[in-house]
Amino acid sequence: MEFFFDYGSPFSYLADTQLAEIAKRTGAALVHRPMLLGAVLKAAGNTSPMAVAAKGAYMALELERWAKRYGVPFEPNPFAFRANTLRLMRGAVASQRIGVFDAYHGAVFRAVWGAPLDLGDEATFRDLMRRAAIDADELIEAIGEQETKDRLRRNTDEAVERGVFGAPAFFVGDEMFWGNDRLGWVEEALHRAAGR
Repeated sequence: MEFFFDYGSPFSYLADTQLAEIAKRTGAALVHRPMLLGAVLKAAGNTSPMAVAAKGAYMALELERWAKRYGVPFEPNPFAFRANTLRLMRGAVASQRIGVFDAYHGAVFRAVWGAPLDLGDEATFRDLMRRAAIDADELIEAIGEQETKDRLRRNTDEAVERGVFGAPAFFVGDEMFWGNDRLGWVEEALHRAAGR
């Protein structure tokens, strides 16, 4: 089960809270694929739901409904950094490269949508890494490396090539599913792939 996501996507956060259990129930391997949602939207000719006032208002309601259904904390993030998640997404790739992805991923998603922090503030970001037992200096160095930048670009390009137009997006083999509300179908596809 490949999971294409961006930390700026609240529905990616909500879906993420369910994926470990889906993987456990189906025996599937979960592969996290960080991508740049803004670049995907642009390449697909798509826009954020927030660009349409009525859709944005409805989306806010849907986010509350899904958080309640899943029993997870959710709070809109008031900090402007959400307009550009490039550093956070490079951080996801960097954390994969240096072997601290699980700690980074959980901490960042919670800090963006569960208990919002201003991760655009350097001291706040470093403190979050410290609390997640991640060496912030090592991570920040890896974020700046060309291999990190190139891998994130490749992930994003691959997402576009495979037909992704928003987040979250999931692949079971070559079959794509888009949206938090498609997780039931993702699970069914995983059972089929396992011959169940």
